[in-house]
Amino acid sequence: MAIPPDAGLRPDADLAAARAGDRGAFARVVAANYDFVFRVAWRWTGNREDAEDIAQDVCMRLARSIRDWRGEGTLRTWLYSVTLNAVRDHGRRLGRQRRLAEAAQIHALVEGGTALPEPAEDPAEALWLAVRELPQQQRDAVLLVHGEGLSHSAAAQAMGCAEKTVSWHIHEARKRLKQMLAAGGTS
Repeated sequence: MAIPPDAGLRPDADLAAARAGDRGAFARVVAANYDFVFRVAWRWTGNREDAEDIAQDVCMRLARSIRDWRGEGTLRTWLYSVTLNAVRDHGRRLGRQRRLAEAAQIHALVEGGTALPEPAEDPAEALWLAVRELPQQQRDAVLLVHGEGLSHSAAAQAMGCAEKTVSWHIHEARKRLKQMLAAGGTS
């Protein structure tokens, strides 16, 4: 049974109770934050199924680590960090799977088979696709500030760096994105 996001949620009390092991309070905390985690994961991956997998992974991580959360900053800022780590882990898993699929395609070509067709690219996602090709720190800064609307200060807290570092990453990302988009590609 799904719990509506606002079903009796008392943010501070529920968070404290969830940290103390109250399952009902934990369910309310998850319900209040699931859409947020999903949205962040979707913005990073651009793929609904991957975002759903990541959101589920974040919920599992939250269950394992909520008691250890030190309460520095807001829960949402901490969830950004947990979600970013889950996105990176998911990306590494996909990279391994992609390399295996490419090896299978090469093997099929060598054995006389045919390669699988490449998926079509959605032109509406060109900018976010280019952002996803940026180096990790630049990508994270752009997605947190421009994709999620965080201030440079909040993004710095989520990334674990100085606010000036976030500003520098965004500046460098803008230069790189201009070059990438002017060249008509994302590589």
